[in-house]
Amino acid sequence: MKLALFGANGMAGSRIVSEALMRGHDVTAIVRDASRFSISGDRLTVVVGNVLDADTVAEIVRGHDAVISAAGPGAATANNPILAKDIVTAAYSLIDGLSRADVNRLVVVGGAGSLEVSPGVQLVDTPDFPEPYRAASLAHREALAVYKTADLDWTFISPAAEFEAGERTGKFRLGSDMLLVDEQGRSRISAEDFAIALLDEVEQPQFIRRRMTVAY
Repeated sequence: MKLALFGANGMAGSRIVSEALMRGHDVTAIVRDASRFSISGDRLTVVVGNVLDADTVAEIVRGHDAVISAAGPGAATANNPILAKDIVTAAYSLIDGLSRADVNRLVVVGGAGSLEVSPGVQLVDTPDFPEPYRAASLAHREALAVYKTADLDWTFISPAAEFEAGERTGKFRLGSDMLLVDEQGRSRISAEDFAIALLDEVEQPQFIRRRMTVAY
């Protein structure tokens, strides 16, 4: 497939690029700073672009089979309300840009905060939710509501509560709107295994116009 990926420099985005290239896909990696991008490959094209600009999105993604967005504030800036709001702006920009470019498939890396820990109760609304991640989590929740209005074949994929670089095992569970936890009550996934689950969904969709989650 020919894939366009926004946020290719980030923890999740870089793993998704590597996984996609390993599977033989053609990848257009869209970054804000090409000097920070270190992945190389015969099937890789690196483009400087802004996910917040619908005109740029439309121009870059035209001709691709699917678009993946891993764009968003990093852990160090996740609680900055201004930067977090870019998550919502990106949702509108992607929907507009893809529609104009006649690209119908969109897969978005979301947050874990809007996953439910019990019926009707989301993780971000629980008393012990980490404050440094609150602004970004609320923005991801708002962005999910925006994607639900889109006339695109979108999938919003939420990682587990603990999401960091680690091992590529290929062993994990999939869910929809409920937070997945293991036998010890932990919710976790490596960025490497998250990338596997995301590319599986791109290649063989199971969650069209739905949210999905992945955890051990």
